[in-house]
Formats: sequence, structure tokens, C-alpha cells
Amino acid sequence: MTLAANDPSPRLLRVLHIEDSELDHDLIQAELRRGGLRVEMRRVDTLRGIDLALGERWDAIVSDYGLPGFTGLMVLEDLRRRGVEIPFVIVSGEIGEDAAVSAMRNGAADYLLKNNLARLAPALQHAVEAAESERARRLADAELLRSKQRLHELAGHLQTQVELERAGVAREIHDDVGGALTAIKFDLAWIDRHAQEADVRQRVQMALEAVNSAIEASQRIMQNLRPAILEQGLAAALQWLVGRFERRTGIEVAARLADDRQELPPGVPLVAYRTAQEALTNVSKHAGATRIEMDLSLDSGALTLEIRDNGKGLSAEDLAKERSFGVRGLHERAATVGGWIDLSGDQGGTCLTLTIPLSTERFEAVEAGA
Repeated sequence: MTLAANDPSPRLLRVLHIEDSELDHDLIQAELRRGGLRVEMRRVDTLRGIDLALGERWDAIVSDYGLPGFTGLMVLEDLRRRGVEIPFVIVSGEIGEDAAVSAMRNGAADYLLKNNLARLAPALQHAVEAAESERARRLADAELLRSKQRLHELAGHLQTQVELERAGVAREIHDDVGGALTAIKFDLAWIDRHAQEADVRQRVQMALEAVNSAIEASQRIMQNLRPAILEQGLAAALQWLVGRFERRTGIEVAARLADDRQELPPGVPLVAYRTAQEALTNVSKHAGATRIEMDLSLDSGALTLEIRDNGKGLSAEDLAKERSFGVRGLHERAATVGGWIDLSGDQGGTCLTLTIPLSTERFEAVEAGA
């Protein structure tokens, strides 16, 4: 709300006046009203009185600089130490340049001389409006942060639910589809042993080949849905993933994988595996690369997975695409275990780096920074 003099109904400002002269108090109050402001002012001239008055709500503080036993600058410094944020305007009979500079550095909104009060009303008005704008900005920032945190928590929940559903589907394929295919295979083998006609045995062999292909496909789907290979360790799982990727795409992958026999925090191996899986898939689809380098390291209290290719690279425009959900998904997946993704690209290729703090101290530092 504007406090200008031409406002037909300016709001009432509560102003705490730190001043030891009753005459100066009346003069400043009259000057503010002459400037078009509606003010309710209270004068205090002791530290005890200031302390009691600060228990109430004030829109601004107007303070003399030199008072018996203390200065306005001392009051301002005390307010900042206590975290009290009220617009603070110094009005003094005389104030040195060094004192004025120190006051502004400590958060004073303005300073004026008592022999030039014509600027007091607009200075106070500006200070109050600036403080209100700053409070509104902070509230908006806090709400934005809460909104981001809620979205982050939702993304993490969705990632967890997706993995749970994948595990459930994998179990159903193993128990139902896999079991049924195995039973059919046994029946076909029995028929093959007992059939006399050559054409029947030929058809049985064809059916057995189809069933074996279906079993292999179901096993491949189960591995994609729920990588049981992770039970052998992250390095073993990545090596298995790389081998399958090379056979399927013909793209060479040079993998340097650190020994990961140390126990990793829950969720970290799966996040690293899914990140590598997504990165390799993206390279095969979009990069036009002929070689990939994958490095897994576990040192300095962090897991680092780096995947580089020699493809066409990513531009800033590629990363800024509105529907670049794959990259956003990588970021959100990493965030579920306190990690982050770094992506860089040029004409020489693209580099994706996943970093996950493993120590409690590092993780808490990441959370605090977020």
C-alpha cells in the first residue's frame, strides 16, 4: 500500500521515536504530519524504555544520534544482533561522516539533519515501503522454496513407487509367466521324447525354440524392471549392463569400475545403476557416438559415476527444452539420495557425472545447501 500524501486514506504508521528532547519530538511529529503521513508516535529516551517498547509492533523507528549514555548507532547494532528488522531512520542535530557511513552499513534506512526536516516524510515513507517490499519478497522466496521442496518430495515418492511397481511386475513375470513357460517347456520336451511322427517332432522343436526365446525375453524384462544383478554389487551390475549394451548396439564402452565391496547406503546402488542405464540409452538414441567411457569411483566420502561419449554433444538449447524430462528425471532420481547430476557437452561429446555423498557429514552439508 502506498503512503503518499495524495492517498485519500493513508494508513496509520506507528513510529517509535528515540529522542531525549520533547520539543524535537513535537517538531518531528508535526513535520511528518505536514508531509501527509498519519502517524502515531511514542517517545522513549532510555535503553530500558526502548527494550519495553520493542515488545510492541512498530512500522518504523526514528532515532536521534546522540542520547544520554548511548547513541542511535548502538541501538541499531543491538537491533541487528537481536534480529529485529524495523526501518531505522536517524535524525540528528549533527552527525559525522564516519558515523553516518557506519549507520548505513549497519542497516539504517537513511539519516537526516534536524535543520533539514523537509526530507523526513518522504524518507520515512520510502523506508517503510522498502521494508514491506523486502518482507513480501522473503515470503515469496520462502513459499517458492516450500513449493520446490514439496515437488522434490513428490518426485522422490513417485520414483520410489515406480521402483516398487517394477519389482512387483518382475515378481509376477517370474512367478506366473516364467513358471508357465517352464511348464510348457517340460511338456514339449515330454512330447518330443514320445512322439513317433517326424513332422510332429519338428513342430515340437520349433515350439521349444519359441518357448526358450520367450523365457529369455522374460528374464531380460525382469532384469530391466528389477536388476537382481545388483545383489552382486554395483560394479558387477554395471559391468553386466555394459556387456549387454555393447552386444546390443555395437558401441564400445571402456569401463573403469572401482571395487565397491564397501556397503553403500540404501538406494544408492539402484540410483547409480538407473542413471547409467538411462545415460547409455540416451547415447545410443541421440548421440551418434562410437565410444563411451564409464568411470566409477568411491573416495573422499562420495560415489562418483562419470559417463562420457564422443558423440555430437549437448547444447544449452538441448538442456533447456521444455520437454527434456529425461534429464529432469535424472536430477530428481539423484536428489532422492542426496546426490546431484552435472551435464556438460560440446562438439567433442557429452559428459554426465553423478555425485552422491556417502558420509553423514557430507550428506547433511548437501541437505543444508539445498
